[in-house]
Amino acid sequence: MFQFVLAALLQLSLGLLVEAAPVSAQGTNWQGPTGGGVVGFIVLILDIVAWVEIVKSNRPPLNKVIWALVVFLFPLVGMLIYYLFSNRAAHNDSGYEAIPS
Repeated sequence: MFQFVLAALLQLSLGLLVEAAPVSAQGTNWQGPTGGGVVGFIVLILDIVAWVEIVKSNRPPLNKVIWALVVFLFPLVGMLIYYLFSNRAAHNDSGYEAIPS
């Protein structure tokens, strides 16, 4: 069940990424920012790292889903909240080391 929810979140994030890509209409020149650029890509990578860390933690499944939704719905702020307030050291398995904050 949890893997299904995680797969759905990842597919939704990729779908939103495609929708956020700039599209130009024929005959008009599109001008302006390009939908995130390097900073947006860095935030996406850090969000994926947070999701992997959430999935590998030994939290109860409901807490994993809640943290994954917080990081998914609020990419920058949710990631910062997770890294600052989630008590990651107490919830990591012995199989991997948490990213130091």
